[in-house]
Amino acid sequence: MDHAKSVTSQQQTIVTDGGRLHACIWNREAAPQHAPIVLLHDSLGSIELWRDFPAQLAACSGRAVLAYDRLGFGRSDSHAGKLGPGFIADEARASLWPVLDHFGVDQAILFGHSVGGGMAVSAAAQCPGRVMAVVTESAQAFVEDRTLEGIRQAQRSFADPQQISRLAKYHGDTTRARWVLDAWINTWLAPTYASWSLHEKLHCPLLALHGEHDEFGSSLHPQRIAALGAPGEWRMIPQCGHVPHREQSDIVLQAVAAFLLNLTKKD
Repeated sequence: MDHAKSVTSQQQTIVTDGGRLHACIWNREAAPQHAPIVLLHDSLGSIELWRDFPAQLAACSGRAVLAYDRLGFGRSDSHAGKLGPGFIADEARASLWPVLDHFGVDQAILFGHSVGGGMAVSAAAQCPGRVMAVVTESAQAFVEDRTLEGIRQAQRSFADPQQISRLAKYHGDTTRARWVLDAWINTWLAPTYASWSLHEKLHCPLLALHGEHDEFGSSLHPQRIAALGAPGEWRMIPQCGHVPHREQSDIVLQAVAAFLLNLTKKD
């Protein structure tokens, strides 16, 4: 993926009703007739934690790639409160559509990691005209015991102050890092969240990728998510945990490139 080194990027600030969002676009000069790929990060994520994956994705797809820090994450403004039970469905209206509007994007391909995958599916269901296709990576389709146990193990590891300090490097300071951590743990472990699931039926193609050793979810998740697509497909990635784009980036890039080539040419 040496071509990724030549991919240019631009940082932007986007004003929304909730606050300012930090965003970045790679390969903006890509052919405008091709829908860009928009990255939706995970529960502890940020633009910076995608590392070089956006540039690699832009290089292999020939498309522009967008990413943004959700409110409260990375370099975006702090979140004023707690995440509500509908935060996955709410993300499209609160941030995703304003981001697309800012960059003048009428239709996009959504790529969501972990909870970002759920956000991508929900957004595509809410406004099918704006979403050409969806790729989920390590996404959850429901609240599984394995998911909760993985979160509890992470909660124990973050009792180490050094772990909080590492997280703070990506979110500004320890206060913001603790908000990010609490937003993840407290939301998913809340009894009122136990019945949450993805059930929206999409009107676009969907590819669900999942590591075979994902500590936060079994193969039931990509199977159920793929069933929502029109059409949908799923793939387990060998020797891989919860972050395929970092652990097995070549496999992810090849899978996404093949998926995009097989899309009906709507753009």
